[in-house]
Amino acid sequence: MQKINTYRDLIVWQKSIELAKTIYDNCRSFPEDEKFGLAIQIKRAAVSIPSNIAEGYARNTTKDYLRFLIIALGSAYEVQTQILLSRELGFEKIENQFDKAMLLLEEIIKMLSSLRKKLTV
Repeated sequence: MQKINTYRDLIVWQKSIELAKTIYDNCRSFPEDEKFGLAIQIKRAAVSIPSNIAEGYARNTTKDYLRFLIIALGSAYEVQTQILLSRELGFEKIENQFDKAMLLLEEIIKMLSSLRKKLTV
């Protein structure tokens, strides 16, 4: 069992930070006219995931923590949708550059769902 002293010890938070860094790296290849469009939207949503995990962890009640985990989960699905849209729009300069992000998202979604279930028991 993982010993948790702070939100930074949560594997889901660590993976969310990794995802945000991956998204930032991948958005560098977006067209120049998208720097303030979809690129900024996907980066904000990616940053929202670990931010909401941290903020919820700092709350004094399980109810508040759960609310922030739900927001983080919503942001994860938002990022997933934006990655799919960026592929449809042909923003990937390198084939499959978002594969790492999609794999991380799948893990993060499962982990957030599992953490929510553990907190509601």
